[in-house]
Formats: sequence, structure tokens, C-alpha cells
Amino acid sequence: MRPELSAAANMTLSLLLIAAVVLVWGGVTMIRKGDRTKGVLMIVCAVVLVGNVLIWTV
Repeated sequence: MRPELSAAANMTLSLLLIAAVVLVWGGVTMIRKGDRTKGVLMIVCAVVLVGNVLIWTV
């Protein structure tokens, strides 16, 4: 992480990455159960979260 970010910002970014992993896992589970639309939307949401973390850290 960048040193100029506060501890709260670092924690928030870490939580966003954990949420992205959970969203991908849930999205794959939803797709396997047959609800393709919700599963794809969950995966897209995870990609957006990871993109936001990359913007803040790079």
C-alpha cells in the first residue's frame, strides 16, 4: 500500500478486496445454481471493486 494512505484507508481497501473475492465466489455459486443473471452481475461488481482499489493504489 502507499505510505501516504491512512490506516483507515488501508483497512477499507483490504475489506474491498475481501468483498470482491466473496462476490466472485457467490457469483460462481449463483451461476452453478442456474441464476445466471445475478451471478454475472455479482462478478461484474467484483471487477468494479478491484478496479477501484487499483485506482487508489496505483
